[in-house]
Amino acid sequence: MTEAVRVLVVDDEAGIRFFLEEALGRAGYTVVTASGGEEALERLRENAFPVVILDLQLGGRVDGLRVLEAVRWRWPDTAVIILTAHASLESALAAIREGVDGYLLKPATAEEVRQSIQQALLRRKRCLEPEGATPAVLEHGGLVVDTGRHQATLDGRPLALTSREFALLAHLMRNAQRVVPVRELVRVVQGYEAESEWEAREVIKWYVHRLRHKVEADPAHPRYILNVRGIGYRFGG
Repeated sequence: MTEAVRVLVVDDEAGIRFFLEEALGRAGYTVVTASGGEEALERLRENAFPVVILDLQLGGRVDGLRVLEAVRWRWPDTAVIILTAHASLESALAAIREGVDGYLLKPATAEEVRQSIQQALLRRKRCLEPEGATPAVLEHGGLVVDTGRHQATLDGRPLALTSREFALLAHLMRNAQRVVPVRELVRVVQGYEAESEWEAREVIKWYVHRLRHKVEADPAHPRYILNVRGIGYRFGG
């Protein structure tokens, strides 16, 4: 039986909201709905949701991409699944750049939505508990990453890393002797296989950007998270 995972459904079509609330409710999820971007931002202001199902093409002043951006900065561990009838390349790429966990086209069946949620939550869990990873304490200079306790510190100061940022940092530190390709990093951080090098770079660069702002004294001149043009990233120091 599915645990009572809270899901926020954001769609300006009442019929879609009703369909998802009924379908996911029968599957054991606790569903909260929002009819537009402004209402979604209000619900997200103080409440974290493990999963958000979001229509990109919302009416009103706040569109889906703005909601997606807010989720990524306010609740970066939330799994976001895009549900839209507008399968434009532009909207898809914009969503990929923000690191979405699923992309479904309307009309999606109840089973497709449930499977997408399950897969997104599984990828999120793997970020916290990488398959085959041996708990260890990784150290370099003042940077310490305890993979068993899922804790990271810099010069004794705790780092507030999301699960994906933690997975990225730990993987780079484990593989400090080599340059890690961007596709490999997407598998570690997002749990899926990028279709191209370009897509992988677009996805991973945002995680690198956020991680650098947490671990680097000068993010513009990084010491730890180094870019190797055309290949990927390596851990320095």
